[in-house]
Amino acid sequence: MTRRIRIAHLYPDHMNIYGDRGNIVALRQRCLWRGIACDVLLVGPGATVDWSGIDIAFFGGGQDSGQALIAEDFLERQGPALRAAIDDGLVMLAICGGYQLLGHYFLTHTGQRLPGVGALDVYTVGGKERLIGNVVIETEPTLCGAPLRLVGFENHSGRTYLGAGVRPLGRVLVGHGNNGEDRTEGAVYRNTIGCYLHGALLPKNPQLADHLIAVALQRRYGDASALVPLDDALELAAQQVMVERMLLRD
Repeated sequence: MTRRIRIAHLYPDHMNIYGDRGNIVALRQRCLWRGIACDVLLVGPGATVDWSGIDIAFFGGGQDSGQALIAEDFLERQGPALRAAIDDGLVMLAICGGYQLLGHYFLTHTGQRLPGVGALDVYTVGGKERLIGNVVIETEPTLCGAPLRLVGFENHSGRTYLGAGVRPLGRVLVGHGNNGEDRTEGAVYRNTIGCYLHGALLPKNPQLADHLIAVALQRRYGDASALVPLDDALELAAQQVMVERMLLRD
């Protein structure tokens, strides 16, 4: 039996900044190299999605203008069903603006309160200064079975704070992370990850890409077998160089 992964890419024309589309490329290619069929559903404004047929959802970041254009559609058309799917264990990765819209709300620096879908127990408060630069984090051991050092790039004015219903993706070693205060980065709830790591995240961190694929296969097929190893020597060497370079500069 050919295993198949179905990926929903939310608002690719509006929420695709700093290479976020590369996350879809990485997921699809790493499936195909292993003989796993992979379909990508592009979810734009007005689209109807049967979330029970989706294995991985991806929601990238965007300019404030792009985020404003899709926010209402996301909240009203996708929000309730997607929240239910996330509660049911859907595998999802959300970056920056997508991460913020999965939370309870975004209070802008001008005082405007923008609602989120409440799928993640987080809220965001806008700041006047942007948090920009390369990031290195160390993940919680429970994410992939061992701590990982992940690299990425952040550029956000929002400060995101975590509630009791989520745990951090990791601890910031270099950079600002969620809010520049508590040294956390990202949020994890069930099989959903939200974070501020652009770059694109998954090509730079193939271990995380494989974690998402493995969990999606387990959920769809009950397949607990390990993924066929790929030759990631170049990717992991580049990742290690970036980690060492950033730690030396910090």
